[in-house]
Amino acid sequence: MPLPPSGGHGDPPPGPPAPNGDPLLAARFTVPAPPGTCLRRQRLTKRLEQGVQGPLTLVNGPAGAGKTLLVADWITAGGAPGPVAWLTVEPDDNGPGVFWTYALESLRRRGLEASTDIGSPARPGEVDHSLLTRLAARLSRRTQPLILVLDEFDRIVTSTEVAEQLEFVLRHAGGGLRLLVISRTEPLLPLHRYRAAGEVTDIRGADLALSPEETAELLDRHGMRLSDAGIRALTERTGGWAAGLRLCILAAQGADDPETFLKDFEAGRSTLADFLLAEVLGTQPAETQDLLLRTSVLDRIHPGLADTLTGRQDGERILAELQRANAFIESIGGAWYRLHPLFAEILRVHLRVRHPGLEPELHRRAGRWLSEAGLLTEALPHAEAAGDWEPAATRFVAEPAIGRLLTGLDAERLDALFSRMPPDARGPAPELVRAARALARHDIDRGLGHLRRAERHLPADDAPDSAALRLSRAVLRVLAARTTGSADRAEAAARDAEAARRALPAERLARHPELSALLLSDLGSTQLWAGRLKAARSALSAVTQLDDGPQTAPLRQECLGRLALIDFLQGWPVRAETRAGEAVAEAERAGLPPTARAGVAQLVLAAVAIERDDLTAARTHLDHAAAAAPRDPLVSAGLVLLRSRLLLARGKPRAALRLVAELEPPSVSVEPSPWLHERTALARAAAHLAEGRALAACRVLEGVGGGAETVVVAARAHLAAGDGTAAQALLARLPTGQGEGPAITVRVLLARAQAADAAGDDAMAHRLVARALVLARPERLRRPFLESGSWLRHLARRRTVLTGGHDWLGAGLTGHAPDAAEGGAPAPVTEPLSEREHEVLERLAHLMSTQEIAADLYLSVNTVKTHLKSLYRKLGATRRSEAVRRARELHLL
Repeated sequence: MPLPPSGGHGDPPPGPPAPNGDPLLAARFTVPAPPGTCLRRQRLTKRLEQGVQGPLTLVNGPAGAGKTLLVADWITAGGAPGPVAWLTVEPDDNGPGVFWTYALESLRRRGLEASTDIGSPARPGEVDHSLLTRLAARLSRRTQPLILVLDEFDRIVTSTEVAEQLEFVLRHAGGGLRLLVISRTEPLLPLHRYRAAGEVTDIRGADLALSPEETAELLDRHGMRLSDAGIRALTERTGGWAAGLRLCILAAQGADDPETFLKDFEAGRSTLADFLLAEVLGTQPAETQDLLLRTSVLDRIHPGLADTLTGRQDGERILAELQRANAFIESIGGAWYRLHPLFAEILRVHLRVRHPGLEPELHRRAGRWLSEAGLLTEALPHAEAAGDWEPAATRFVAEPAIGRLLTGLDAERLDALFSRMPPDARGPAPELVRAARALARHDIDRGLGHLRRAERHLPADDAPDSAALRLSRAVLRVLAARTTGSADRAEAAARDAEAARRALPAERLARHPELSALLLSDLGSTQLWAGRLKAARSALSAVTQLDDGPQTAPLRQECLGRLALIDFLQGWPVRAETRAGEAVAEAERAGLPPTARAGVAQLVLAAVAIERDDLTAARTHLDHAAAAAPRDPLVSAGLVLLRSRLLLARGKPRAALRLVAELEPPSVSVEPSPWLHERTALARAAAHLAEGRALAACRVLEGVGGGAETVVVAARAHLAAGDGTAAQALLARLPTGQGEGPAITVRVLLARAQAADAAGDDAMAHRLVARALVLARPERLRRPFLESGSWLRHLARRRTVLTGGHDWLGAGLTGHAPDAAEGGAPAPVTEPLSEREHEVLERLAHLMSTQEIAADLYLSVNTVKTHLKSLYRKLGATRRSEAVRRARELHLL
């Protein structure tokens, strides 16, 4: 059901959509219009003017005290000294992501320059701290402060995090932000700190209470006069409570003798609620009373929704009349209205008395109307109240909005709402919702069970709602296939999804770009796991071309990270680094917290850093990857393999081998990844080679896939074992021209050069190394040369022209160290230290003598001397102090 437009010609340009893909509610940024009978309270507006000269102003008082009206009238009258951004807080703002999405848009509408470098949140319960830092920095550069008004801030009742984040931005924005908080209770801000510094202005309930003089002026604005005694009595009876005074005045307006009427009220009524029900509601025509009672179950009222609840067609007229009469209903924009919350609460109580048992039916009608209007998250609480779960789930899946349970800012809220769906809600749609919730928690068995039950009742016709059910089933099947690593099942489910898509109206699909993004992301990730890199690249690339809204941001950054991994696996480090950087930037732009980011991008950056022998940077990236989403098996395995490589690069092959041995195989329900199996074997073989166990390395690689990198390591192992013929045979079978990137080609060239060197063909070895250097230089690939072993250093010394112009390699290979004045990095070791050599080195650093080292390690003195000679050679040192200093520079100690 289409809704009317949300504004007129004077509205600001629309901002970005909410993180759940819906348009932001413009009414939340609108300063409420004071009614014609509004009382201008100069004693309080002066305090507001003074308050906004400092960082914090608090307007605090009970419901109906006139807090919002006071501030709104002050702004409307032009009393504010600068631009004012207004935000009406809602209960959903307890999620920091929701709150800051609206707060940022409010500030943007009133002068904060729109900028993509600030970003926006992408999840309801979290906000990346860097986003708040960028916002505070942007505000601190303003020459004129922005005043941010947060109305009804007492709705933030469960989130100390929002208050802490707000205080952080206020404190670091300097003079660029002034905060004005309207609240029934004191906010969770550190008010004691601001009060001690004299930086807060308080307007409290006692200040807001109307004096007898103000009561007299309010009566006059309503055309009513009372005696001085009557004014004092009314003020005392209501305690100066603005809402109570207004309700009493409205009720007495129709009386022949208002003063006597109000005296009777004082003497004859036990509570204000009883009085208001009898005198305010009772003065309305029957159809207006009926509409007010029935719509009291709603948070906001639309004329069409009101007609649905009353069964009549007079909602638009009655709502407009009530709003014009200031009868405790206000327009909030876009043909929507809202009852005064206290009045609505009283009406709901009376509804249950006057029409017992009607409330569930009203909730049922409201839920269905809101679902048809596309307001699914608003519809679900009504479905819960009515016990109307099956139709609600059917409409949700038919939308098709199943993807919103799996990604986006609304996922946690929807999951919480559907968690209350009872087991007796039957049918394919409730089962699909249950399957989505289970799969989102990686509960594959439960998820597949719900999918099977849904499939038994799926309709086979081509009606759009039936197609939406089949599409949702297919998307969940792809997700299940990803969880089990089955590319065949994922591709079959993707074909089913495409067939279902063709039967759906284009406008439905356009409303939910996250569904296509989920399908392609899960498909591409499964194909990547299975080693189908070309197909994976196609699917993952398609996600990056889809809608760039916040609903798909988590999926885009995940796909960019996996595309970077494919580039790295195919030997293109610079491309991989660029793509991984895009993934990190996308996560920053979307405001994703570390735990919501895909760790693959950081793994790729770590791998590239290791290739360049930047081990400190590699460790930093690995730490970032470890803090990311913990359930990704690709990240878990990648962390182990790259940490092993890091240990190997630091001369600890035994520790590297132990770490790889601890790598847990995938669950028996998960199909193994062929390329991950190959990489694990390569890591083990490399560690054996570094320990001098060439035959062990050969055995590890027997029967492993025949990728170029595997052949290279196997050839090196055979050369180390003295079997040059076997090495040459392996290298001769390597295919050429297969699109390998420079990182792979360089290793192949170096392996062939090593084989040529072992065969005594110096000239061929020279030519092959020269080609490898030319390819490696643009990518800054140092690690392949450092891993090659001593033969390469000896070749470089025999043919000094070989490394000319390649100082980027380091002194270990080029034969000279960079000028210290140039700040060059220390040359890396050309051979990794053995475990025993590392133990000797650690004792050298503690100034132990040769005899002391021998005794401590239970070795002979001659054995220790042999290790020392090897240490000095590998570190390019001639004495103990030089060896220790160089080891510290290389982070070996």
